[in-house]
Amino acid sequence: MHSQSQSQSAYSHDRFASTRWSVVMQQATAGDARDALGELARRYWYPVYGYVRRCGHEPEAAQQIARAFLQNLLRDFQQDQARTPRGHYRNYLLEQLHEFLAAGVRTDESTARLEPPRGLEQRYQHDHRTPSSPDAAYQRSFALEVLSRALRRLHAEAHQAGHQAMFAALERYLVRDPPPGEYEQAAAALGNRPLVLAIALKRLRQRLRELTAEELADTVTTHEDLATEQQTLLEILRERQ
Repeated sequence: MHSQSQSQSAYSHDRFASTRWSVVMQQATAGDARDALGELARRYWYPVYGYVRRCGHEPEAAQQIARAFLQNLLRDFQQDQARTPRGHYRNYLLEQLHEFLAAGVRTDESTARLEPPRGLEQRYQHDHRTPSSPDAAYQRSFALEVLSRALRRLHAEAHQAGHQAMFAALERYLVRDPPPGEYEQAAAALGNRPLVLAIALKRLRQRLRELTAEELADTVTTHEDLATEQQTLLEILRERQ
């Protein structure tokens, strides 16, 4: 047991030493740090877009502002090597967005253009149905992006393992319990017993938690920060929309 704990501790140290946010924090003057920040920027377009939309900008303008912000984020990071980011990525990104908008939108055509992911506005309309502040829209969009990335990975794993039908039947229950009778209906459609589906769902939920933790780990540098981010994500997702 002791050797297992040592192994887990060593793995954890190595894991957090190589997360993208750790690379940004520890090697702020290196090219690989800018690459790591660029990857995080590409992953988290959606919360930036959600914030700007909630500020009242129309979809096309919001997309242009989000692109300008992310491009300037990378440019400024490269030019201001003495300014090492602090905290975890979720807060850092929001703080930088506040500063960018307060200073007035500025573009930099010399920076390699970042292309937005598809469906930003459709996601925004689906996820933000009730009024909220720009900061609240950002936090909810960030949490949903983390969950979306984990779900896509879980779907890919199920497809690779040949469990597409089982995953399709259980996906809707990953974040909520099935109403009475739906287990039995799904089991009958798949030709399985309800107990088989219950066990499969338990495993899928556990794997989703693991994948969500992996996604969040890339935005922090310590176990403590990861635990905090996991709790924050749960609290945000539990809020009514």
